Amino acid sequence: MTVVGVIGGGQLGRMLALAGIPLGLSFRFLDPSPDAPAGEVGELLVGAYDDPAYLDRLADGAAVVTYEFENVPVAAARRVGAVPGAAALEASQDRLVEKQLFRRLGIPTAPIDDEVTEFPALLKTRRLGYDGKGQRLVGTRPGTDPGYVLEGLVPFDRELSLVSVRGPSGETAFYPLVENVHAEGILRSSRAPAADAPQAQAEDYATRLLDDLGYIGVLALELFDVGGELVANELAPRVHNTGHWTIEGAETSQFENHLRAILGLPLGSTAARCDVVMLNLIGALPDTAALLAHRNAHLHLYGKEPRSGRKLGHVTLLDPSDELVLALSG
Repeated sequence: MTVVGVIGGGQLGRMLALAGIPLGLSFRFLDPSPDAPAGEVGELLVGAYDDPAYLDRLADGAAVVTYEFENVPVAAARRVGAVPGAAALEASQDRLVEKQLFRRLGIPTAPIDDEVTEFPALLKTRRLGYDGKGQRLVGTRPGTDPGYVLEGLVPFDRELSLVSVRGPSGETAFYPLVENVHAEGILRSSRAPAADAPQAQAEDYATRLLDDLGYIGVLALELFDVGGELVANELAPRVHNTGHWTIEGAETSQFENHLRAILGLPLGSTAARCDVVMLNLIGALPDTAALLAHRNAHLHLYGKEPRSGRKLGHVTLLDPSDELVLALSG
């Protein structure tokens, strides 16, 4: 049986395995937590992400090693020859380097540092920011600190994201643009396909990134829509929360396509099956019976203990009414 090694054992690794098992794949995960959600669907090595002995065990006999979060130590990814490669990791781990990459490729971004002329603005840590962490609004220009980047606010109309996938031959596919809603820095909902979205512009930006990085696998690009023009916010070199709708809502899920890409298999169709809304379940578990009473609702729980602000699962609604989305969003 073909073994896939995964650095990280969270819900993204879990969903990778659930997509890969029907393809005859088995999975081995490295995570420091013995309670990692992916441990229920594959072999779990409990060890540090940067432990050479555990990394060697993870890679031993594996056809490929990938990762499910972008704060993997770059040296660890290099040691096991992880796919996607280290270049994308290095860019995504540093907000300033990420902005420089976008700009080098002619992709618009928010103003940064000395370019910021209007306040309030966002002061962000350059590293280890996710789900709204590592950033705060400031009303005046702060002192210079190399560990931070100052970012101007973008007057966006809506937040969009594009999930793309590229294989080793350069074969590339794109899912429809998705409209996202965040609260307190955490994704609450995604609607696909986004209405009247500049798909071609988003695909152009993603293609520049994929080709420049020699990328293999799924890459997500978060964007601001400003009057029909797109401004890049950040990239994620992995399967992404805004792509969870693809499990039931697309011809081929982002998880299966990531596996196809990193294993050198032909990519599957990225077409949406219908209109789809994905709702994150945050902080508390839902009433399962009440949720599943809606015929086109598909529930995914991640096997995590409830905690304030924690993503515990998601529900995907196929062709939902606005009333249903509003009721379940509350």
